[in-house]
Amino acid sequence: MQNGKSEQEVINLSKEKWLWMSERKVDSLAALFHEKAVFVHMGGTMSKDQELDVIRSGGIHYKDVEIQEVSVRFIGTTTAILLNKIRLVAVVGGNEVTNPFVVTEVYVQRGGTWTLASLSFTRLLTP
Repeated sequence: MQNGKSEQEVINLSKEKWLWMSERKVDSLAALFHEKAVFVHMGGTMSKDQELDVIRSGGIHYKDVEIQEVSVRFIGTTTAILLNKIRLVAVVGGNEVTNPFVVTEVYVQRGGTWTLASLSFTRLLTP
């Protein structure tokens, strides 16, 4: 059982990540993303480098994220699964789109630092 401090730390890190994504802070994201991280989008799966490139180039611009619900579950002391129910406004291929998602984020702790190992978008059928 994790204490509330670890849970809040992961929640805060996730919120900061959304800000970095919207502001295209690729260096901050590169430090957060695990080298073997996987990113699952509606249009396919990307590696760490591919995700950073698409953010850097503006291929996907995470314009605005409204976090509606958040929960964290821990597996042992080194793995956290965070679920965000969000409304995402993004610019994809030059078109602005708004989608309701549940985003699954898996964080692993290495040397006392949380890194993002997986980020998966699941589009909800209802807005």
